[in-house]
Amino acid sequence: MTEFDRITLDPAIMGGLIVGQIASGRDSRQILEDYPYLSAEDIAQALRYAAWRAEEREVTLAAE
Repeated sequence: MTEFDRITLDPAIMGGLIVGQIASGRDSRQILEDYPYLSAEDIAQALRYAAWRAEEREVTLAAE
């Protein structure tokens, strides 16, 4: 597994915020302005994490 030291799971914090913002057309600069507690590395790691989670996996299905 890839190391994601900036990714946290906290029910009190909205998950997927960064990836959702990028998908909506916002760029890193805009996100950093809106969320000054984030860093450029936070954004980069969130995108790497999303890509890792979305990796294609082949699953063998049982024959009918």
